[in-house]
Amino acid sequence: MMADRSNEGPPSWTARCPCGQTGSARHKVVVVRCEGINISGNFYRNKQESMVVPAALKIVRLKPTRKRKRMVVPAALKIVRLKPTRKVLLLDGRGHLLGRLAALVAKQVLLGHKVVVVRCEGINISGNFYRNKLKYLSFLRKRMNTNPSRGPYHFRAPSRIFWRTVRGMLPHKTKRGQAALDRLKVFDGIPPPYDKRKRMVVPAALKIVRLKPTRKFALLGRLAHEVGWKYQAITATLEEKRKEKAKLRYSKKKTVVKLTKLAEKNVEAKIAKYTDVLKQFGVLV
Repeated sequence: MMADRSNEGPPSWTARCPCGQTGSARHKVVVVRCEGINISGNFYRNKQESMVVPAALKIVRLKPTRKRKRMVVPAALKIVRLKPTRKVLLLDGRGHLLGRLAALVAKQVLLGHKVVVVRCEGINISGNFYRNKLKYLSFLRKRMNTNPSRGPYHFRAPSRIFWRTVRGMLPHKTKRGQAALDRLKVFDGIPPPYDKRKRMVVPAALKIVRLKPTRKFALLGRLAHEVGWKYQAITATLEEKRKEKAKLRYSKKKTVVKLTKLAEKNVEAKIAKYTDVLKQFGVLV
């Protein structure tokens, strides 16, 4: 079979066809049973030739490289991971708005801080009392139809209502959320040892800061009492006892502070020269 390249365009083949025509006649050819085609030469040689790959397409096997040494990073550029402090954040819930306080507490426990909230019965909810009571009574009607013991659970204590509010702001079904929730403690009243510690407030969640003076609000302790909390009177009695003890403790502290100042005034003239030296070096201001 000869190739005729005299004409421009795609090559045409000149061959003698069984029909007798010659020249540049074009025919459609169908070849079947290609698996029976023979190749001249030895099978092994033909196999080797078919396996030859052009140099450009050869697969290069990379040799295993040695482990690189770690780059020494200057101390100034090192990333410092801040560990959560072991100090417990003690918050007094009295006078705070429920949702705002819960949001800030949820963020802190997710960051790794331990938070204790006391006096949860003094937490406020915006909106008048009757409206909030209707909302909670509507919540009490929601239960599993066939087996109510499976939930949802309706807490009555103010501390547990606040705890559930915080839980709703956490991914509590994940390990991270469970660990965060474990870092939160809530109490009705102020039990020991928290009665002798300094309690903090959250200005961003205070009712007096966030709510207009004309707006109505509800007390969480009263709401809890009217939906089934049984310990309002007991908590109030314990709070009165705690306040009496706190007054006595504070009066003793005032006496000690007064005597300390008097003692400092008595020795002020004797230690004046030492005081001047300490002020010179910036120890005393």
